Amino acid sequence: MKFYHYAVLATAICIAAPAVSQDIKFGDDSGEWTNDGECDDRRFFGSGMAEVLNWEDTGRDATDCKQQFDAGNIQLWNIERARAATQCSAINFGDNSGQYTDDGACDDRRFEGIGAAEIMNMEDVEKDANDCQRLCDFDLIYLRDY
Repeated sequence: MKFYHYAVLATAICIAAPAVSQDIKFGDDSGEWTNDGECDDRRFFGSGMAEVLNWEDTGRDATDCKQQFDAGNIQLWNIERARAATQCSAINFGDNSGQYTDDGACDDRRFEGIGAAEIMNMEDVEKDANDCQRLCDFDLIYLRDY
């Protein structure tokens, strides 16, 4: 089932990032964390994002995400631009002090892609070096903030 979520996300994010919010399908407000001022949708990145991100909130926090997008606090992630900008050899992957190291998924929320973990927390940034570096080297994850 997890692979299905990754495949759906990978397909969805292959589309180029639109220039204006009316071109983005923000979804609805059916998620658990709606109207709290933070975007919980993993398709986006930037300072207006929630601390914890997961697949289940994709397309389910429309009002917050649209407000953050219109304010310039978030951008829509684009796999093609991320692939072009990600230079794995230049990235500081950190160490392996995180709770979920060496589990085959990159838990560092700086990255997105097929090899990214289902749930991402700020506390895991630069704490899953082995997984993230390997997945980056094999072109399965890319930087979210490029």
